[in-house]
Amino acid sequence: MNIQVKRIYEESNESDGFRILVDRLWPRGIKKTEANIDLWLKDIAPSDSLRKWFNHDPKKWTEFQKRYAQEIIDKQEDIDIILKEGKKRVTLLFSSKETEHNNAVALFELVST
Repeated sequence: MNIQVKRIYEESNESDGFRILVDRLWPRGIKKTEANIDLWLKDIAPSDSLRKWFNHDPKKWTEFQKRYAQEIIDKQEDIDIILKEGKKRVTLLFSSKETEHNNAVALFELVST
């Protein structure tokens, strides 16, 4: 699997491959015409209630991962897109300042296992 995770505010480059935004909300300060994304999978993002509960609190990380995994069980179509593109190169994009505890990292860990 050739999948990586990157903050959308970082400069894009060819090594990113197929760029997928996995946040439910569009990132602040990024114009859609300048985002350089190939696909926006907002439906694979955590629900608003889970996102607000987690609030990027590292103490809640393990529980967040479990709850998020339960939420995306029925999102197999979106997961299949990631896995298909991951045979080449895919970058999961997120907007959070928290780079270690966010939904893109959780999603990466789920699809990489």
